[in-house]
Amino acid sequence: MPEANLLIRSARLLAPGSAHHNQVRDLLIRQGQLTRIDEPGRIDYDSSGPVLEGTNLHVSAGWFDLRAHAKDPGYEAKEDLATLSRAAAAGGFTEVALLPNTKPIVQTKEGVQYLRRFGETQLVTLHPMAALTLETDGHDFTEMLDLHHAGAVAFTDGERSAWNADLLLKSLQYLAPVGGLVINRPEEPTLAYFGQMHEGLVSTRLGMKGLPPLAEELMIERDLRLLDYLLQQAGPKPRLHVALLSSVGAVELVRQAKRRGLPVSADVAAHHLALTDEALTGFDTNLKVSPPFRTEADRLALWAGLADGTINAIVTDHHPHDVESKHLEFDQAEFGAIGLETAFAVANTYNAGQLSLENLIEKWTDAPRRLLGLPLPVFEENKSLNLTVFDPTLEWTPTETGLHSRAKNSPFLGITLRGRAVAVINKGQVEVFRDYLKIPSA
Repeated sequence: MPEANLLIRSARLLAPGSAHHNQVRDLLIRQGQLTRIDEPGRIDYDSSGPVLEGTNLHVSAGWFDLRAHAKDPGYEAKEDLATLSRAAAAGGFTEVALLPNTKPIVQTKEGVQYLRRFGETQLVTLHPMAALTLETDGHDFTEMLDLHHAGAVAFTDGERSAWNADLLLKSLQYLAPVGGLVINRPEEPTLAYFGQMHEGLVSTRLGMKGLPPLAEELMIERDLRLLDYLLQQAGPKPRLHVALLSSVGAVELVRQAKRRGLPVSADVAAHHLALTDEALTGFDTNLKVSPPFRTEADRLALWAGLADGTINAIVTDHHPHDVESKHLEFDQAEFGAIGLETAFAVANTYNAGQLSLENLIEKWTDAPRRLLGLPLPVFEENKSLNLTVFDPTLEWTPTETGLHSRAKNSPFLGITLRGRAVAVINKGQVEVFRDYLKIPSA
């Protein structure tokens, strides 16, 4: 429910760089601005105003998702910007970077501005990413500089890999002077034809065509070689981001590249931190994602990559589909799962001590903003707030009726998770989602 003013009582503040970092504080908010922050019980407050109070509240900078499918324009039956924004806020996200795979593709200034304008009046800020190549088919460039100046925060062909090495090389060169980030989803397409799940013992047992880790690793190796080649030349340094790592080999390739000093970053989808190919034995199409769930060794390697800094950020890879696209035989169903509302809970639940809560939150807050060159939210009195209030111990079970997204293709329906957003605040707007809010009677 929306609230203009709010007192958040006894919340632990996760704000590295702030004098209040890791301290329990009361926060008084009026019209979306932090008017006072102090030790618990020291703020005089109008007793008629709403109070947010719980046993284990935490406050951090507003969470930022680096990878979500908008589906609007063109596929509004799956998701539109309004339902996506509601799902994002309910999941604790105040900012979301959107992939360009809509209809039409986000490859014009008008396409970028359509997404930006919608987010201007919403609590959730939308950051459009523009296509790297026209129609994301890898044959010709988009007008990248025009798109950059129009507000595109990164360049990617989204769910499609940048298979054309020459265009990827020239795009890295072209965007380097403006600090533009190139994002590639690595998959060598000819090795992935007709693949349905991870290639291994489970795919053999189920009789399904496999998607080998080699398809991911070959393209990462190619991209890193191209990046290394460009660094031997004079001029501004390019920036490459590898999306959706899923295998032991992929993590190790990025790890070694960072040790050599290459300007490369990477992310992982929250659901890949939780599930393996063993989960597909029931042929649940909500578990059909790309890249596919791989083995337990791969899952643990992803956590290790987060812990040592090889992987910079965790993403939702929110990919909504309607019933007609998912309630099919497994080989006919579309790839993709929704994740905006469950991503934090999934990562928090399956984090078996690999990351501290502070480090886990950093993967949703500072890391994605630094990659995109966006300002970090500040905790200062009389400043507009961009923050997420959450309870990392709250247990809940996702259900179709309880989700805000128009799509319901979640791999975690009926599974008890731990950790959930309680409220989000951004651009002068306050939204409380859980029953921690106390409103005194008149």
